[in-house]
Amino acid sequence: MGLLQKVTARSWEHAGEMEGVHGEIVITRSASQTGLLMFLAVISSMFLLFMISYYTRSLFPDWEVLADPGILWLNTAVLVLASLAMQLASNAAKRSATVSLRNYLLTGAVLTLVFIGGQLLAWDQLIENGFYAQENPAIAFFYLFTGLHALHLLGGMWFLGRVGFSLNRENKREKARNSVTLCATYWHYLLLVWLLLFALMLRT
Repeated sequence: MGLLQKVTARSWEHAGEMEGVHGEIVITRSASQTGLLMFLAVISSMFLLFMISYYTRSLFPDWEVLADPGILWLNTAVLVLASLAMQLASNAAKRSATVSLRNYLLTGAVLTLVFIGGQLLAWDQLIENGFYAQENPAIAFFYLFTGLHALHLLGGMWFLGRVGFSLNRENKREKARNSVTLCATYWHYLLLVWLLLFALMLRT
């Protein structure tokens, strides 16, 4: 009977669970969580290689320390708030508080766009002050770091838009709520990446 129940059970109703050797339930990662972790591992490898290249290049005598625009500090604070909003959205999703969830997602999305706009303003300030990529390798790396980071945020915004759209459809609402936690994890990760990049550029 036990074997028959295991064979006929609908496994998708117990996603994230697996029966242990002695019958206990062991929590496992879902396919979406595993996919996100693998994707973050790839991104981490890429950014780590660029950071190593940045540090190695800074040892050459022609390196000029980057005079960072003051707006970067404000941008960093905005991204922290965006990450916080995404965490609050994740908490609301777990409580099935749909109204709060939508509000927090919208707040996180708007703050993220403000951050990206602030990064573009930082580019504009550097260009106005005569800092060009071809003249200073530190500036070239700054454009590379901020550009790649912004592209990954925009990719997250695309996925977030799909989640928000699914929240309006009754048959996809539950799946959308589960995806919000993945979005929050992604935003926390990109915040950490930005903090590491910002600290590296300030020190060298």
